[in-house]
Amino acid sequence: MFHFPARLAGAAVALTLAATAPVFAQQLELKLMAPAAPGGGWDQTARSMQQALVAAGVARSVQVVNVPGAGGSVGIAQFVNGAKGDGNQLMVNGFVMVGALAMNKSPVTLDQVTPIARLTEEIQVIVVPANSPIKNAQDLAAAVKADIAKVTFAGGSAGGVDHVMAALFAGAVGADPKKINYIPFSGGGESLAAILGGKVTAGISGLSEYDGQIKSGKLRAIGVTSEKRIPGSDIPTFKEQGIDLVIANWRSVVAPPGITPEQKKTLSDAVEKMVKSDAWKEILKQKGWEDAYLGGDAFADFLKKETVRVTDVLKSVGLVKS
Repeated sequence: MFHFPARLAGAAVALTLAATAPVFAQQLELKLMAPAAPGGGWDQTARSMQQALVAAGVARSVQVVNVPGAGGSVGIAQFVNGAKGDGNQLMVNGFVMVGALAMNKSPVTLDQVTPIARLTEEIQVIVVPANSPIKNAQDLAAAVKADIAKVTFAGGSAGGVDHVMAALFAGAVGADPKKINYIPFSGGGESLAAILGGKVTAGISGLSEYDGQIKSGKLRAIGVTSEKRIPGSDIPTFKEQGIDLVIANWRSVVAPPGITPEQKKTLSDAVEKMVKSDAWKEILKQKGWEDAYLGGDAFADFLKKETVRVTDVLKSVGLVKS
């Protein structure tokens, strides 16, 4: 059988889709903000969207702009104030921004943007070094209940999904979330070194971040935060181990305030076409991201509820004042 080179095959698909795409979509020239530095999750999401939107013929061009700072607080302020009424701009955001805005007491909030869609989610995992005496979630729960101060959790930025998860774990097993001993790291490499070196009790991150170390036997996964066990995985969920802990690190895309209903529909339709495209599905597969598409009013409702939930957890650990 003759195989096209992947690049040529992708180009052929893009040309075919572009030829059949609606005229209005072909005229879209978008500016897409990643409110973080290059290389992180939001940047990767933005550049993946850029690739898929163009490859699927949904947009003529997509310019990605990075505006790092304060967990997205700098970016959203610039977006809300500078892009108001602009139907050609979008911003990537997600779980981490919800916590950052609450902790930074930001005058700009997610209530001011126009929700478009949740795109992806990634299941979280707690790991321990392979030689740890902790074998499962109940062992970790017992250690936390015995002396929470002696159990150290390594994860990402303070107030982010890893931190929130540590607090939720403590609360779920009957310990005081305010007393969790959480050590934030700016990069996954630093936290991994701390875990492998036995400098912390356990590590928290997205499953894909530790997947290689788990499979090589250097780390032991004691539980994942999905509702049900991941197909093909032998890692038990926390729920099946008797601990009510379900959480996912989601990422989404929003539009500026002040756009018209027509502009919102154009952007919503463009994103919906993108998530249904072969180009996007291939990116999800490569990145190990779960398709969690949720659009329209359902996403707006989810965003409000998630903001309340995350803020309440951060209040429970004393990171946000009641």
